[in-house]
Amino acid sequence: MGNIYRFVEPVVLFLLKEKGQSYGYSLAADLAENALTDAEIEVAALYRTLRRLEDHGYVSSQWDTHGAGPAKRLYLLTKDGEQHLQEWGQVLGNLSKSMGRFVRRVNRINGKPSNGRREPATVEAGHRRRRANSR
Repeated sequence: MGNIYRFVEPVVLFLLKEKGQSYGYSLAADLAENALTDAEIEVAALYRTLRRLEDHGYVSSQWDTHGAGPAKRLYLLTKDGEQHLQEWGQVLGNLSKSMGRFVRRVNRINGKPSNGRREPATVEAGHRRRRANSR
């Protein structure tokens, strides 16, 4: 997951789950608002991600020939894609916790105040101290 474009994948899965189905251009419009990075995501990266997700069975697509203009590809999330989105949620949740700990440690070593949240081991130690003091 070192490639920043890898983080396009969970957002695309999320958007398809939220919308039910979507055209690529609509996903592109929503991608920046929901991106997990400040980096600008190229539209080509979105379409590469959609193709990869489809190759792995997480997304399906069909041509929509209704209406005026050229046919448009309509993307849908599969059951496997829903499971993959849940997996991404767990991975990103764990990554968020790890990054939060790292940032707090960097701030502490640089003498900056933390946001008031303590690391889990510190929280548990605090609970033990309070219990011991209340006896």
